[in-house]
Amino acid sequence: MSLVVSLGAVDQELVERVLGTGHTLVQEPSDAELAAAVGAIVRASVTVDRAMLDRMPLLRVIARTGVGTERVDLAAATERGIPVVVTPGSNTNAVAEGALALALHLLKQIRPLTDLVREDRWDQRTLFPLGDIEGSTVGIIGYGRIGRRLASVVTAMGAKVLAFDPFADIPAENRVGSVAELLKASNIVSLHAPLTDENHHMLNSETLALLPAGAIVVNCGRGPLIDLDAALAHLQAGHLGGLGLDVFDAEPPAHHPVFDHPNVALTPHVMGLSLKAAAQTFIDAAQGIRDVLDGREPVAKAN
Repeated sequence: MSLVVSLGAVDQELVERVLGTGHTLVQEPSDAELAAAVGAIVRASVTVDRAMLDRMPLLRVIARTGVGTERVDLAAATERGIPVVVTPGSNTNAVAEGALALALHLLKQIRPLTDLVREDRWDQRTLFPLGDIEGSTVGIIGYGRIGRRLASVVTAMGAKVLAFDPFADIPAENRVGSVAELLKASNIVSLHAPLTDENHHMLNSETLALLPAGAIVVNCGRGPLIDLDAALAHLQAGHLGGLGLDVFDAEPPAHHPVFDHPNVALTPHVMGLSLKAAAQTFIDAAQGIRDVLDGREPVAKAN
């Protein structure tokens, strides 16, 4: 019987069902259980560095829920011959819906209108103009699974879609040649790119100025894609119409003044954690662990 540990909470019953009878799952493992573990399921908030790997000398596989591996030392895992399994696709629809929800929340002025009704200011309801997805141009930066899903949804709602991704196959009618070209033409911008040295603060004071006045920006990709100081300045100037953030430079984030702006919507990196998506992520992670331990190639790995 092989021992698999969970670093971060998972659905025990669901994971054990996928692992099968030959593998035992332990949550909140002791030092002795870490030392005996041959597999580990790692949640987003847990760091697996060389020190942690040293505590698991028998480890044969890591399964990271989701696709982000910033908190996993891939080089150290590779040196030890440990594949790092990821779970692409498990939360595709959830994140796309989350990005749309943030955009609609800002576009439809949900926060100020809620306050208006609560505070008995009904006569002011026409002071908050409402936008529409239909007839708007939605710019999507990062055209992987999530970007493509969001594109299909907003297209069905009547939006024009522009997309930029130097590594993706984008239909000619949606493809633009640069971030600048996309920003100049988009009323709503949704970020779904991975973080690289090249795109750190891709939305900064200069690039945000390219947006049409009143545009909305949503980030469900990686926090450092946006310079929050610059975003705050553009919000205060009235140029940026709204900002939706599900991801942050550090998580949990230190308080930033942009959080207090009325045209900002914040969620704590949970848009990919709908009940259905979370269950599928646990299933895919457990299947990846089982595949490696049983001598099969996993569906997706990061190293």
